[in-house]
Amino acid sequence: MTEAAHITATRHSYDTVAVAYQRLLGGQLDETPLDRAMLAGFVAEVETAGGPRTVGDLGCGTGRVTSHLRELGADVFGVDLSPGMIEVARQTYPGPRFEVGSMTALDLPDATLGGVLSWYSTVHMPESELAASFAEFRRVLAPGGLVLVAFKVGNERVRLERAYGHEVALDVYRWSPDRVAGLLADAGLAESARLVRAPHPEEKTPQAFLMARRPCD
Repeated sequence: MTEAAHITATRHSYDTVAVAYQRLLGGQLDETPLDRAMLAGFVAEVETAGGPRTVGDLGCGTGRVTSHLRELGADVFGVDLSPGMIEVARQTYPGPRFEVGSMTALDLPDATLGGVLSWYSTVHMPESELAASFAEFRRVLAPGGLVLVAFKVGNERVRLERAYGHEVALDVYRWSPDRVAGLLADAGLAESARLVRAPHPEEKTPQAFLMARRPCD
């Protein structure tokens, strides 16, 4: 099956910027207390859900948030489309396991994870792929398991041709929180928490964080 051109472009773009991305964003969580609070709440909810405690950081990039979850006590691993990002993750954070893979076709058994983190990892997906990813999240989550999705708020597609000091070819999708909540619901994931914060000086739009749960069967 031929891969869609935008997926190939996304992989190549992140392979190109991987080292610069980690240099520029590796310590970003230190400056975003509300983001850290959502991550801490997510880990705590997974731990108290009563099912598996393993968390998949899907679209983990260079592993900076994966490592943070591990510091919070999570049993976490990372998956990313970009081999370049995974190489940087393995070199920078030797503790967690990192693998190359796709969020729309995860190499994971059904109902085996207690948590799925999607930290801005769906921002390059059109709506059809976003829906497919959410369906995969539900498939790999155990009953009662949780997903936390972070994304940029808006209602548009923005084309990026330069980022992190390099030429890239990336479409960035901004979504309303209600639309993302609706797509999660369509996938069988019920919203349990929502945070929308104002943009920081380096951000162009508000930022949203939605937590949803796979209902117990």
